Amino acid sequence: MHIDTRGSGPPLLLLHGWAMHGGVFAPLVERLVDDFTLHVADLPGHGHSAAATTPLALEAVVSDLVARVPRALWLGWSLGGLFALHAAATRPRAVRGLALLCASPRFVRGDDWKYGMSAELFADFADGLRRDWRGTLERFIALEAFGSDHAKEELRALRDGLFARGEPATPVLADGLELLQTTDLRAALPRLSPPSLWLAGRRDRVVDPRAMRAAADCATQARFEQIEHAGHAPFLTHADAVADALRRFSAGLEEEASNEERETRNE
Repeated sequence: MHIDTRGSGPPLLLLHGWAMHGGVFAPLVERLVDDFTLHVADLPGHGHSAAATTPLALEAVVSDLVARVPRALWLGWSLGGLFALHAAATRPRAVRGLALLCASPRFVRGDDWKYGMSAELFADFADGLRRDWRGTLERFIALEAFGSDHAKEELRALRDGLFARGEPATPVLADGLELLQTTDLRAALPRLSPPSLWLAGRRDRVVDPRAMRAAADCATQARFEQIEHAGHAPFLTHADAVADALRRFSAGLEEEASNEERETRNE
């Protein structure tokens, strides 16, 4: 799996969303490179990881990342949030903190989860992948941009970045869509030990901000923040706001760690 490392400061791992690659985080990397040592991954089958042998599965990807990245703040956007949340739940010692950016523990609506996307929409995307995968990706990124105050700018950036590192493998696209459709990590939230930040775009049409607020309410040491005029990719249209939120969250982690160290010395 390709991981691009740059910058200085506490480690921050960035995990992208479905069909994209780490290059999509360029505006955020530009703003954070002086504050963090950034580890920007291309998930298996995406971007520079097109030939990676690691399957696009929660356990396999997290195991690979934990072996190669030092203890870090993990940020997951959209699909990337499932990997980050799984890491925090199963490898808490490797995760200094968890930042979920427009991501949910469950993406599909159900009887006990009313804020997800419809199962029928995911089935339609899955069918579209088989018939016209390029057109399906175009529809998905249009949905990601929809609702943002800067929808045209966001759509242009997503469209320009989609194939900037080559075409994603069609079977991997199907694997990622299945993860979005079937994964439910809500049971892990009450036992989550790393502190978490749930950062939503108020106008997001892929991940309802109410889903993120509900998830944060179930987790321990969690806080919810919302960027008022953002859609599903606020790091493109509101990069300063996202960067500021991450700096504040990281500073709180550092302060908490310092307090724990002082308490340990005083015992």
